[in-house]
Amino acid sequence: MEDLSLYYLPTCPYSLKVLRFMERHGIVIDLRSTVDPENLQTLLEVGKKNQVPCLFIEGKPLYESDDIITYLGERFGV
Repeated sequence: MEDLSLYYLPTCPYSLKVLRFMERHGIVIDLRSTVDPENLQTLLEVGKKNQVPCLFIEGKPLYESDDIITYLGERFGV
């Protein structure tokens, strides 16, 4: 299985959109809130920008909630 981590902000409507999709479809992956300074620092260092949600796939960032939902839907067959 691929290494997947979702960086999100609990108050971001786009992050919530992705999280709700995951919940509805029983998708469980590593979640990292950017409220935690260490997670925010990782997002900035690896992704090079402060934008959430961001799904890291094998260490490579994927931005935009619709793109993340499409990827997760295809990956998990929903």
